[in-house]
Amino acid sequence: MRYEVLGPLRVLDGDQVSTISAPKIEIVMTVLLVRSDQVVTLEQLMAEIWGDQLPRRATAGVHVYISQLRKFLSRPERPDSPVVTRPSGYLLRKGSDELDLHIFLQSVEEGRGHFRDQRYEQAVACLDQALAQWRGPLAGDLRAGRIIDGFAAWLAETRLECLEMLMESQLHMGRHREIVGRLYSLTLEHPLREAFYRQLMLALYRSERQADALRVYQGARAMLNEELGLEPCRGLQALNRAILVADPQLDDHVALI
Repeated sequence: MRYEVLGPLRVLDGDQVSTISAPKIEIVMTVLLVRSDQVVTLEQLMAEIWGDQLPRRATAGVHVYISQLRKFLSRPERPDSPVVTRPSGYLLRKGSDELDLHIFLQSVEEGRGHFRDQRYEQAVACLDQALAQWRGPLAGDLRAGRIIDGFAAWLAETRLECLEMLMESQLHMGRHREIVGRLYSLTLEHPLREAFYRQLMLALYRSERQADALRVYQGARAMLNEELGLEPCRGLQALNRAILVADPQLDDHVALI
């Protein structure tokens, strides 16, 4: 069985795909998956479901949702439920099942290691594998309590780091022409992420598109000034100056600004 939380929550069992339509049960399952093999207390579950507005029978409500979740996850070939009761709360035993979240994080960590050691081809393979797990925000951008919202924010930042390392690795490999289109999309999706502008400017310059690279800088500068009243970071400014004078170092696939 495979659990998927990187996008709308679902469970894959062979050719069968199962989803949950009840938001509160979806919250319970998402929390248990994010904290898989760890105990989530009753108080934490109640806070995720209701926040500070606890109903009078909140404890009984959680018990009902756990019971419904166990039914949802029950399989004829599995006599024991993966959702286990503990004195202070509940945990979900992953066992040999897959969780896309864990595959994503493990692949990112392996990609980081290859990137640090300048093994860029291996880094690209790992980072591509990580991003292939991603179908969208955690549990389809499910809004809940501190556990889910905090984890979702950290996960989104990890994905952006993954994309930055992937683009940087491909620049090191001389794939500048291949990634121009994707970098244009990334600057539009994440207009305050200056690293993507830097990578796009460098990819354009190396693709013999000096004027386009300078236009990207001017667009980034105008946007940052309008939105935040800021000038581009020193790295972007330095790259802009280097492009203006056609610094030979910019053609070096190793010496990146």
